[in-house]
Amino acid sequence: MIQYREIIKNREYASMNFYLLFFLLIIIVGLVVSYIYFMRDKSDQLRAVQEGVCPKCHKESMELVDQRSTGCSGPKMLTFECRECKYVSTFHVNTQGGCSSGKCGI
Repeated sequence: MIQYREIIKNREYASMNFYLLFFLLIIIVGLVVSYIYFMRDKSDQLRAVQEGVCPKCHKESMELVDQRSTGCSGPKMLTFECRECKYVSTFHVNTQGGCSSGKCGI
């Protein structure tokens, strides 16, 4: 009688663990997919901004308003602003090479 109750308890715990793991798997997959879409959208925005086109109003009125870096070979934080609609976006861009390579600019 005791063994039967223990077997039922173990099965209940096993099914609860399965549902918990399945739920966590769905959450993790959803987070990864949403991050991929976010990064695609951000790269599309960066491409448009590099061409001088505002991603919001689609006019050629973007300008670089701030540029910061931690050094010559570190990543740069670029802030762009649209003169028409005041859209502001910040991008972190890795630069290739260092000061000795002559590639300090964007």
